[in-house]
Amino acid sequence: MQNLQWYPGHMAKTRRLIEENLKLIDVVVEILDARIPFSGRNPNFNDIIKNKPRLLVLNKADLADKNRTKQWINWYAEQNLKVIPISCATGMGLNTVLNEARALIQDKIDREKEKGRKRTLKIMMVGIPNVGKSSLINRLIGKASTKTGDKPGVTRGKQWLKIKGDTELLDTPGILPPKFEDQSVAMRLAYTGAIRDEIMNTELLAYSLCEYLRDNYPDDLCARYKLDSIECLEGHEVLEQIGKKRGFVISGGEIDMERAANMLLDELRGAKIGSITLETPNDFDKKEVL
Repeated sequence: MQNLQWYPGHMAKTRRLIEENLKLIDVVVEILDARIPFSGRNPNFNDIIKNKPRLLVLNKADLADKNRTKQWINWYAEQNLKVIPISCATGMGLNTVLNEARALIQDKIDREKEKGRKRTLKIMMVGIPNVGKSSLINRLIGKASTKTGDKPGVTRGKQWLKIKGDTELLDTPGILPPKFEDQSVAMRLAYTGAIRDEIMNTELLAYSLCEYLRDNYPDDLCARYKLDSIECLEGHEVLEQIGKKRGFVISGGEIDMERAANMLLDELRGAKIGSITLETPNDFDKKEVL
């Protein structure tokens, strides 16, 4: 397994930005990719955010395994963390985000109201790169006020954004941890595109992905690429079969494995293989959460 590290300078600046502005915030909304509900969390956020009220939002839930999403919601609930699944692409669950965030400080809002004051709800949006943070904000405010893109690292500075009514959002750039103690976590991030493909060996990444799909979603994989039994095949052999089925043959009858690898990753990210979640709560210890 390749050793992945990714911590450009702007991510260190983002950590300082979050720490400096936290005192201005009522609620932190942490956006996660529903396909990696644990690996997609920056563990450093726990140290930075501390006891600030927090809402977890599982974006891209339309691309994820619904049964596993339910497992994750229940798992986090056992640790007193509120989780809601949404999809910026379909609009699912978007109307609940602000209501759930407000509910976390409703007692403070009520106290201010009793004193004749109207409290503005100030929310900080955080998350790793490429989880759809800017897309969520654009949907909430109804216009494209933040930069968005399909590659990690698009948002580079903080942005305060006004939502109609009594809510303001502070957008922050995506930030990964400075190092990955568990390389399987890094691999899951890479599968979903949270780490730039340019720094990856995509063939090795595709081999390991093939092995995961072989063990967890064999029917989806076989149906998508019209494969026969893959139970006894290694990852590179599965990818070779996929390349052969797609006609990625080069001179000498060899399979263009790089092309097959890129295609597999693209189709995973676009949910063309199926609704897939790349981890379950059983893969992790609860003590790792807080």
